[in-house]
Amino acid sequence: MTVPKVRIGTRGSPLALWQANEVRRRLAAAHPDLAAEGAVHIKIIRTSGDRLQLGTLADVGGKGLFTKEIEEAMLGGTIDIAVHSMKDVPTWFPDGLIIDCLLPRADPRDALIAPGSDTIADLPAGITVGTASLRRKALLLHRRPDLKVVPLRGNVDTRLGKVSAGEVDATFLAVAGLNRLGRNDVGARPIAAEEMLPAVCQGVVGIERRMDDDRIAELLDPLNDGLAALSSAAERALLAGLDGSCRTPIAALAEIDGDGMYLRTAIVRPDGSELIETERRGAAADGARMGEDAADELRDKAGPGFFIESDHDYVR
Repeated sequence: MTVPKVRIGTRGSPLALWQANEVRRRLAAAHPDLAAEGAVHIKIIRTSGDRLQLGTLADVGGKGLFTKEIEEAMLGGTIDIAVHSMKDVPTWFPDGLIIDCLLPRADPRDALIAPGSDTIADLPAGITVGTASLRRKALLLHRRPDLKVVPLRGNVDTRLGKVSAGEVDATFLAVAGLNRLGRNDVGARPIAAEEMLPAVCQGVVGIERRMDDDRIAELLDPLNDGLAALSSAAERALLAGLDGSCRTPIAALAEIDGDGMYLRTAIVRPDGSELIETERRGAAADGARMGEDAADELRDKAGPGFFIESDHDYVR
């Protein structure tokens, strides 16, 4: 029996397993000794977020529920790395852990799943839209306050099934997730960022490791994508600049063109009644500074009472 040289921890959803297998594939391509069968082992870890399927993420504790048990396994030494959707990763890492390896960013947009409708404006008045994302709910209600939005949890197939069964009339999913799973059969309609600004780091896969594990750091180094690192630094700086302690829906998208970056950001009241936006243009290398500056402006514009306090977590 081959002793694994790298042990990957991941959630067990089809999308999470796709991401973990993609990391395994890239590791094998970069390091021939990891191409042998059993050299890289994937361990499925069920998280609190997987077990708690009722209500929104805000109701049950926030997106840290998707990383807690996996990070505990890494700190305990039973896995070497963890693979995450970066939009699910809290702003702060547990002591001793770091994410400094990001795969190339996929399409960051949201997709509308609504039989008979191609855009948010096309949706029939008063229909029921299911989503567990406070960001999607708030942005949708800001543009279409006539719609009814209800919580909808579960993996991609579960949510698509509930639309097909008529439990809800429509939902939103990440374009990146649908593409990764090959689900171009569901009639998804990508929504422009101008209509629905994405979640911070949507479409980015991050690889977490122990800070003192130099062997793993060396193995991961060839996998890190510089453009994803720059855009993620800007968007996550926005989160940190907003203090990381609220449940106010937050959205951001950093786009890089050559050496330049265009950063769009927004915060929204959960009921959609108020949207505050700002943008920055500058050098891509200055993205983190732009994110911090945008956060300062958003907080100043929002004033007292806009943010809803929580336990050092964001739900987008």
